[in-house]
Amino acid sequence: MALRPVQVNIKAVDHSAVGRFWAEALGWSAYSPGVTTYVGPAGGLVWPDPVVVGIDVVPVPEPGTGTKNRVHLDLATSSAAHQAELVARLRALGATPAQVGQGEVPWTVLADPEGNEFCVLEPREVHRDTGPIAVVVVDCADPRAMARFWDAALDWTLQEVSDEHAVLRSAEGVGPYLEFLRTPGAKTGPDRVHLDLLPYPGDDKEAEVARLRSLGATDLDLGQGAVPWTCLTDPEGHEFCVLAHS
Repeated sequence: MALRPVQVNIKAVDHSAVGRFWAEALGWSAYSPGVTTYVGPAGGLVWPDPVVVGIDVVPVPEPGTGTKNRVHLDLATSSAAHQAELVARLRALGATPAQVGQGEVPWTVLADPEGNEFCVLEPREVHRDTGPIAVVVVDCADPRAMARFWDAALDWTLQEVSDEHAVLRSAEGVGPYLEFLRTPGAKTGPDRVHLDLLPYPGDDKEAEVARLRSLGATDLDLGQGAVPWTCLTDPEGHEFCVLAHS
């Protein structure tokens, strides 16, 4: 038994507008199968058996507080010219420069129209086959502890672990990396960005949730009520959800 990351969940006051932004940013399409806006490759809605890690933009009534998210996306580029072109195009779509203490770095830090930070990376050979999302980055205090939990939680392969970061990727060697990055500062409140996980068809969702609890996950009550998904936190308090097949 194992779980797979299937989407990055982003909360937004205007989910349609934020969904359109991310669709344009990634060269994907925005779909509205229900109350949320799902962003994924063109050609039709791939849920509930996604072939990529997509984005699900969920409507919420409250705007962000301006606190830096502890989960963000890194976007891939293929050349310096592509990086410059992508940054310019994203700025035209409504992205704004963001300061997160990055100093002088070769990547560009931006925020989407509702303030969610993301990075446009300089070209890196390791990201040549990831697709538009190179990395889902999670700030953490202890990458080794995160590696132990998430390596056991997911069917992804642990690629690298050190005191500074831990990196996982699909065992098939496709799609984005998942990186837990040692970052100063403690988590101060609920994030507006988190991962959603999905069991494989035929696997028992409740058994998977019980397994996660045994690994150190904790139940999370966000006032969600009776819903088909389960909200949890990892050992450092990062929120995530285990979804159910429709």
